[in-house]
Amino acid sequence: MRASDRVYALLRDEILDGDLAPGTVLAEVAEATRLGVSRTPVREALSRLVADGLVHAQSPRVLVVTEVSAERIEWLYELRQALEARAAASAARRRDPAPFVALRERLVAAPALLELGGDGVERYFALIDDLDAAIDTAVANPYLQTALRSARLHSARVRRLAEHDHARLRAAADEHRLIVDAIIAGDAELAADATRVHLHRSLRRALATTPRVDERTSA
Repeated sequence: MRASDRVYALLRDEILDGDLAPGTVLAEVAEATRLGVSRTPVREALSRLVADGLVHAQSPRVLVVTEVSAERIEWLYELRQALEARAAASAARRRDPAPFVALRERLVAAPALLELGGDGVERYFALIDDLDAAIDTAVANPYLQTALRSARLHSARVRRLAEHDHARLRAAADEHRLIVDAIIAGDAELAADATRVHLHRSLRRALATTPRVDERTSA
């Protein structure tokens, strides 16, 4: 792996996990020293993070970790509604049922998994990642897949920064199971509707734990 790829992956994960909090200044020299690399791979990694939208330029020489505000979450979910409902519908029309049948069995067991706490929650999120991957494979549309990957990157950050509400996670597991049931049945309209309901409820939860800052007026 190239040094720039390694630095990018490390910084991205630190941002997603909240170790680099929103508003953290990322100085090229300081990060190179901290990570034990030269400035060039750090510069390349920071450029990729800017392209991802995880970092932005506060001034020509100052890069900071992007804030997670209520406004940004609303923008993100507006995009997710369009992309994920379409993806679920396409998956229902084009799917091989076998992977989704296996995922459904895992989703049925999700409540017990969530009762395990920290490790169980991480395993649940890994299950949802597997569901996303199965939908991507069923969709077989590289343009839609690329757009979904970008949206999910930011969704993972919102998910990890938010408080884990176990009641909400159990409800979300049921909502994902309904999406999978619709895909297995080949019902594109139901798959899209179930996705919209899930995202609407997830948005309400995310907004309940996020302070509102007007992005258009904040400096």
